Amino acid sequence: MTVFADAAELLAAQGRELGVGPWITIDQDRIDLFAEATGDRQWIHVDPERAAQGPFGATVAHGYLTLSLLASMLGELLRVPTAAMAVNYGLDRVRFPAPVLCGSRVRARAGIHQTSRVGEAVQVAVDLVVEVEGTDKPACVARMLARYYFRAA
Repeated sequence: MTVFADAAELLAAQGRELGVGPWITIDQDRIDLFAEATGDRQWIHVDPERAAQGPFGATVAHGYLTLSLLASMLGELLRVPTAAMAVNYGLDRVRFPAPVLCGSRVRARAGIHQTSRVGEAVQVAVDLVVEVEGTDKPACVARMLARYYFRAA
């Protein structure tokens, strides 16, 4: 966990590696709940028997399920306790190079690509790579944008 004391410290962090977060198990319950929440109930995600005969030999997590974990994964790697709030500003790029099979464990590796002042906020572009335990190819590669707002002194 990297903790930044204030806006100046965060602005100076461009190019800094944040490290690797904890492993998260992607089980069928998580996949099913995501399918229910989004309405994406494609068999490759929710039908273990049929998926066992499919291209991956098991159900796989939705790419967007993996993507949805980025905010919490980043929260395990970066904290700015003096910020009044932080907001997700979006993504500059996202790719899903490899599937996440049901039962896999994933974690994020992150680094700060760029920082900038945007009005009263500090915008941070973070490069995240979602690793899958035991594989060489990442499940997701994304550049996430967050804005940290600080109270006026």
